[in-house]
Amino acid sequence: MSAILEFFSSSGALNGDNAAFIEDLYERYLADPESIDLAWRVRFEQLAANATPSTTPDIPHRPIRDNFLRLAQESRSLASASTVEHLAPGAAEKQSAVLALITGYRYRGHQVANLDPIKLRDTPHIVDLDPAYHNLEHHDFDLVFHTGSLYAPDRMTLREIIAIVEQTYCGSVGSEYLHITNTQERRWIQKRLEGYRATPELETADRHWLLKLLTAAEGFETYLHQRFVGQKRFSLEGGEALIPLLDELIQRAGRKGQQEIVIGMAHRGRLNVLTNIFGKPPTDIFDEFEGRVEVRAECRQLAGDVKYHMGFATDIDTPGGSVHLVLGFNPSHLEIINPVIEGSVRARQRRRLDRTGDQVLPVLIHGDAAFAGQGVVMETLQLSQTRSYNTGGTVHIVINNQIGFTTSHPLDARSSAYCTDVGKLVAAPVFHVNGDDPEAVIFVTRMALDFRNQFHKDVIIDLVCYRRLGHNEADEPAVTQPMMYQKIRNHPTPRTVYAERLIAAGLIDRSAADVLLTNYRDAIAQGVVIARPVLHGLKNQPPRVDWSFCRGMPWNQEIDTGVAREQLRALTEMMLRLPEGFALHPRVEKLWEERRRMGQGDQLLNWGMAENLAYASLLDSGIAVRLSGQDVGRGTFVHRHAKIHDQNNGVSYTPLQHLHDQQGAFIAIDSILSEEAVLGYEYGFATAEPDALTLWEAQFGDFANGAQVVIDQFITSGGSKWGLDCGLVMLLPHGLEGQGAEHSSARLERFLQLCADHNIQVCVPTTPAQMFHLLRRQMLRHYRKPLIVMTPKSLLRHRIAVSALDELVSGQFQTVIQEVDALDPAGIERLIFCCGKVYFDLLEARRARGLTNVAIVRIEQLYPFPKEAFAAVIAQYPTTEQIIWCQEEAQNQGAWDQIKHRFHHLMQAGKRPYYVGRPASAAPAVGHRAVHLEQHERLLDEALTGHFNLNMNQRIPPQ
Repeated sequence: MSAILEFFSSSGALNGDNAAFIEDLYERYLADPESIDLAWRVRFEQLAANATPSTTPDIPHRPIRDNFLRLAQESRSLASASTVEHLAPGAAEKQSAVLALITGYRYRGHQVANLDPIKLRDTPHIVDLDPAYHNLEHHDFDLVFHTGSLYAPDRMTLREIIAIVEQTYCGSVGSEYLHITNTQERRWIQKRLEGYRATPELETADRHWLLKLLTAAEGFETYLHQRFVGQKRFSLEGGEALIPLLDELIQRAGRKGQQEIVIGMAHRGRLNVLTNIFGKPPTDIFDEFEGRVEVRAECRQLAGDVKYHMGFATDIDTPGGSVHLVLGFNPSHLEIINPVIEGSVRARQRRRLDRTGDQVLPVLIHGDAAFAGQGVVMETLQLSQTRSYNTGGTVHIVINNQIGFTTSHPLDARSSAYCTDVGKLVAAPVFHVNGDDPEAVIFVTRMALDFRNQFHKDVIIDLVCYRRLGHNEADEPAVTQPMMYQKIRNHPTPRTVYAERLIAAGLIDRSAADVLLTNYRDAIAQGVVIARPVLHGLKNQPPRVDWSFCRGMPWNQEIDTGVAREQLRALTEMMLRLPEGFALHPRVEKLWEERRRMGQGDQLLNWGMAENLAYASLLDSGIAVRLSGQDVGRGTFVHRHAKIHDQNNGVSYTPLQHLHDQQGAFIAIDSILSEEAVLGYEYGFATAEPDALTLWEAQFGDFANGAQVVIDQFITSGGSKWGLDCGLVMLLPHGLEGQGAEHSSARLERFLQLCADHNIQVCVPTTPAQMFHLLRRQMLRHYRKPLIVMTPKSLLRHRIAVSALDELVSGQFQTVIQEVDALDPAGIERLIFCCGKVYFDLLEARRARGLTNVAIVRIEQLYPFPKEAFAAVIAQYPTTEQIIWCQEEAQNQGAWDQIKHRFHHLMQAGKRPYYVGRPASAAPAVGHRAVHLEQHERLLDEALTGHFNLNMNQRIPPQ
């Protein structure tokens, strides 16, 4: 320890003011070197480098304090005379106490900051901020202390130090950043906050502009409230500061070189943002309120949506050039838009070759209760720093009304202190700001955007405000919130608060402030666009999303999806190439040899090979492929092996990324254990990237249950509601194989129930060749709709579920596959239609029994239903009396209930279809394998013999 004392004494760094401080630092260094600032760590490391080998390693301890104090007394000549005089008794303890007080403000100042405009709750007493708690007394306030790492002069009186930290950490901004483990990020925020005292540098013109924006935000809501009395609009009143926040964010982003901003938000304040930020003509919004919307010819088939769910896009002028703004369409499922926006941003960044996120910025606007309560928020945050989902950081804005839909107290809305605490799981800084102080809002906005751009991480702005009206304009909030709404009724609007502030400062007179409001009301009444200039007819813009090639195209376009034999052989060799010295797992090595024989036509293809060849052939033609899910690299059922691992060093290799230099991009992403956020992300990506095959695979088909909101509100209805095109592919392993109720069914019936207006495609391919052609058809055909594929499990290695190479060379996906054995149609007594795995069970059972009077036909596409192909099959068997639908699922599940009307329409008069399968059940499958096998044998026997349960086959009424 003497070496340490001598080192700091000789360097002049130790005196009576900071001896205890250095001693505390050294103890922290010994315990954890990363816990102290780099400059001090370097000094202590210099000591360690100079230590002799025989030196006993130091350990954290406190008895050295006396030695520091003794040394401090000896070196007191380094300090000023006044400092020596005042700090002699207990000087080190006092200096340490001052530094601890500063740290207390950094950690906990936000708890007493002036954040709540309506002062809903009492300010707590935080002992860490009490000088007396640190043994600092009133007579210490005028003593001079070292300021440590505070961004201030090296020496200041305690009174001056407290004034700085009070202004920085306890004013209208409350900052939480010390949970961040990255020292560089912490120090950046600390310097920015303390260097500017959490106050922006604004000119008088800037302040006038702020008042103008608040006037627009308030004036818009007031006008709607008066003109459309009682109609829902989910107003922004109380949170009008969102408008200057977004305006500053967009202008600053443009100045920093960002060219595109994609915004996701729920309904509160959406109409205000559309008008005052995006420049949507007010007359369009008025027409929507009055129901006078002119439906364009190309949109006549749309179901449409309410006005506060609709998206919008525009181009806004900024000091750095035009910025393309996009507001995502959003259902009422609150935060579900989050991953969709992130996926869309990733696709836009890809199109611009923006690998760092410097050109395209995602912005998510949340409600306080939803941000804390919706699990998809956490899932999306977890995606934010992963390699294949990172978008360079998101600016999160929480419109904190301090109330949920009906919640009466924050204690009932969440378990955390703040609604934003969930953001800490990704070490995002949180800046709470008073919504009645627009200047503080501007400061926080600038800092948040700059932090995001500097470190490419998420950042959260908590705009603490209130909701002047109820959840909607017809609601009376005082019924459940009497005390809160007494305060709100008596509280002036944010515009009024700021106008009075400027008037008091002599920066504007009252009449000029009133004129701003009058002018806005007159302009909006005339339908004038009041936002910043909207740019039209821009040239030299990067290519944007273009779905025009598939608009109005029929689903049943004829297209050859075959690939030449020589090309398949060449692709096989490319797929099987490995880096020199790459050590395959023995099982994979065997698979590699089998795939080589398959590619040469010497062995029948299995599912994994055909699927990989489909990807390779698309990549070969320059089409990108993005495949994600929880185990897609290998495949949950160990069939794909698109990503392999060196057994010597663990390094992964993706052969499909290394076909040739001109190929399309391929990525196989083993995602986080999430369905909702990941599927939402891939949907967003697919809507913004028509030229890439985007696939999401569920680990088991029923895992899609965890993403049902995405399926219901976006994938199956987004096209109908909003006219959004999307070519996303969902791969859902499906089949009853005695595994119990879970992981048996992908809930085929749910997807079929959602089918209408050709919104999606639902297919159940049964052979590798079918899968090959289906995937290629999805990209080569000028038709894009979400494709739901019921994929196999046991069929992946089934001995007869294989295909010859020639089946890939020519042909196309067959929506219906006719009888494969050479049977005489005239001798067919029973015609069985089915789909999926049960086909092979029926086929093997029929062959084992030697039956020649039963034909089996597979329907491979259940929607859009192939009417012509289906009718053509029935016409081949005019004398057949029994036409059967056989499925392995329960009667109330599977395809039967959703397709049985097809039989009625297409069968000959007087004939009826019969159902064969399991009886109706609440669960998808039984739990005991023996019962499963018994049920399965029974349904096979009933289908093949025609001796089935007539109680389950009531006549289908005419449709």
